[in-house]
Amino acid sequence: MTTPVIDIRGLSKIYAQGTEAQVDALKQINLRILPGEFVAIMGASGSGKSTLMNVLGCLDADYTGSYRCDGIDVRSLDKEALAKLRLGKIGFVFQSFNLLSRMDALHNVMMPLSYAGIPLAERQPLAEAALQAVGLGGRMHHKPGELSGGQQQRIAIARALVNRPPMILADEPTGALDSKTGAEILALFESLKQKGHTIILITHDEHVAAHADRICHMLDGVLTEESADVA
Repeated sequence: MTTPVIDIRGLSKIYAQGTEAQVDALKQINLRILPGEFVAIMGASGSGKSTLMNVLGCLDADYTGSYRCDGIDVRSLDKEALAKLRLGKIGFVFQSFNLLSRMDALHNVMMPLSYAGIPLAERQPLAEAALQAVGLGGRMHHKPGELSGGQQQRIAIARALVNRPPMILADEPTGALDSKTGAEILALFESLKQKGHTIILITHDEHVAAHADRICHMLDGVLTEESADVA
């Protein structure tokens, strides 16, 4: 039986519980994502999708219910084990790229490998392969400021891929890009999905979400699901 990359059951998250400021941010969420799926989580600001993203990314373990990430019970882990889980199981891609401007593309991509304790001699070949995979083999020694927004996001995706995590968690990855470049990045995610990567895309844009296999809608902390029409 295939182990889900994400298996969430009855998950709820409450801020300021028992006070007048109480907010029920997540309400009895159930979500199951299998290896190789491309799932979009869509919702407006305040819908709960950012809170859910923090849970999925193992950045927040303060909730009720259960979350198993690639078969591991997240709430059973201490801080050190949780950090190790994030590093090994989740590749993050952000709207703002989050690249280090003083480093070239190759060294930006190599960073997670150093945190993972990969021997120095192995880091560069792995980073080079990740950059080749996103079409930036010829830009390895360029710094972020020398590259376009789309190229910077490709570096960020290569960095997310380099540790070969079971899932990529992308938070508004096209939000800082023009429509043409955004379409190129979405096409890259689709190609990665075809190669077996699991992708969870957080977005407020229905046109972006339509590239996924499944769309989950967040509204007032409640998650509902529908099938997506592949763009």
